Amino acid sequence: MSEPIIASSSRSSEDGPPTPIHCLYEAELAAFVEARPSFVKGFVALEDFKAKAGQVLVLPTPQGAVDRVLLGLGTRDKAEAMLFRALPARLPAGDYRLAAIPDGLDPGQVALAFALGAYKFDRYRPRAGEEPRRLVADETVDLDEVHAVAHACALARDMVNTPANDMGPLQIETIAREIAERYGATLEVILGGDLLEANYPAVHAVGRAAVPARAPRMLELTWGDPAHPRVALIGKGVVFDTGGLDIKPSSGMRLMKKDMGGAAHALALGRMVMAAGLPVALSVLVPVVENAIAGDAMRPGDVLATRAGLTVEVGNTDAEGRLILADALTRAAELEPALTIDLATLTGAARVALGPQVIPFYTPDDDLALEIEEGAREASDPVWRMPLWEGYREAVESDIADLKNDPDAWAQAGSMTAALFLQRFAPTTGSWVHFDIFAWNPKGRPGFASGGEAQVIRGLYGMLKSRFPRVSA
Repeated sequence: MSEPIIASSSRSSEDGPPTPIHCLYEAELAAFVEARPSFVKGFVALEDFKAKAGQVLVLPTPQGAVDRVLLGLGTRDKAEAMLFRALPARLPAGDYRLAAIPDGLDPGQVALAFALGAYKFDRYRPRAGEEPRRLVADETVDLDEVHAVAHACALARDMVNTPANDMGPLQIETIAREIAERYGATLEVILGGDLLEANYPAVHAVGRAAVPARAPRMLELTWGDPAHPRVALIGKGVVFDTGGLDIKPSSGMRLMKKDMGGAAHALALGRMVMAAGLPVALSVLVPVVENAIAGDAMRPGDVLATRAGLTVEVGNTDAEGRLILADALTRAAELEPALTIDLATLTGAARVALGPQVIPFYTPDDDLALEIEEGAREASDPVWRMPLWEGYREAVESDIADLKNDPDAWAQAGSMTAALFLQRFAPTTGSWVHFDIFAWNPKGRPGFASGGEAQVIRGLYGMLKSRFPRVSA
């Protein structure tokens, strides 16, 4: 997303007047059509436009030029700003403006939705010379913030969409370094065998089978005033997951380029926080590995050390994400954060429970859960709180070690038992929350292209802005 998709209301008049977009509820359509020339009524009927949520209709002039655009909002009780994601893919090139901001919708969220809907992943099939579709934003909109959030979400989606041959550990490190340099942060990288000396044994164990050029590493980005409350963001960075010696079938391996989605989301959310200048001391912790197969790959039955001093029996080498997160969470605990957020494409069980569009999260902090839910509602970024059910905790206990990474089958709740495993390593100072994200749209729909998707981080950004507000000068 290299050029602005959202234009200022003070743009040059030489570009001509922007095309109006009329946002209509179903109940408003008849009155709107009656007030228009007769051919409009016929065209609306011909195209079967009923102002249902997300419907888009481009109305022509009698000469065939673009006259105006209709966007359906559905019913008033279900209208949300993210409906505007449907617009860019349906519009001819040019500039557009809203004829009026619908009641109850935030102009900034509308502008952001338009920018998110304009996303395209064209790294391997560039569309040279394609003219942009731009929305002229309401004058009240903070364009800098809209662009910052949109660019961060595009970064996460680009990272997830990029295949593992071009998005390996070094590439993720490079992206983290570029973010750090842009916002004046520091980046520490611990690489390969140095992970053992630095006491990241689980990160090393999971990633040691990769070729040297794709060696495991621990990234720690630090930004902000140390006197401010510390926020730790942790992202699972498995650049490709073969399943290890417990190898996945081909169908299960097909999308494993996206198993670094947690890392992409943590870096993107950190970028939003830094761009906004929130009054926090930020730590972004990203363990990056490739779960490869080689002679020194970890084996089922191995017992691994962890940074926390707990031992973990490896019951399944395909449950590797929680192992690297264990070391990262322990490092976060050493920083004594006020808030720790971990993001990971962790379990298929989360999709069985809630599907690809609703993201489960786990926290023992009721107040934090309410803040997260409020932020998610405001941003139309769907989440659902799941319980940390004590009755399943024994399912991750081992007979020969402190824990095991494959829960007993009787517990069944795979996403929940993974969260219970992580909780053993989570900081006890401040609050902790775990998100079991998908980072993918398996089915394209208006405004939501199939492929990589940025999930939960817009809602989390809103929550962080509310919890740590900027103080006006």
